[in-house]
Amino acid sequence: MTDSRELSSDLTVYAARLVRLVRREHAPSAGTRVLSILDELGPLGITALAQVDRCSQPTMTGQVRQLVELGWVTKAPNPADARGSLVDLTDAGRDELRRIRQLSAALISARLARRTDLSTDDLATAVAVLQAVLEPTSEGIS
Repeated sequence: MTDSRELSSDLTVYAARLVRLVRREHAPSAGTRVLSILDELGPLGITALAQVDRCSQPTMTGQVRQLVELGWVTKAPNPADARGSLVDLTDAGRDELRRIRQLSAALISARLARRTDLSTDDLATAVAVLQAVLEPTSEGIS
């Protein structure tokens, strides 16, 4: 019998493999991660973005500069800290993120269509488990 620790490890391994598969198939840019972080957490300063993305502040500054040039994010003065700025998604950035997510969904849908042993209920369960794992708890674990 498989215990919850082993299954938890498997979930981590397969979730990471899924992300790598999607990246290999349509190679979203590093900027896509920044767009995704801003979509999830809202406007952030460059230092906070770098911390969340686990990169250096100079690396994040360069990524944000590129995203501003593409029109996918804005950089505005931070009302809480005059020395810093806040980075936020634009409508064009949301559209790009939606496009990337649609590519990912198409890839996964095509693979699932070949799996007659999996039902829509199986997929719904997988999504529910991932949502529950990622949902912040009252203990502050995120």
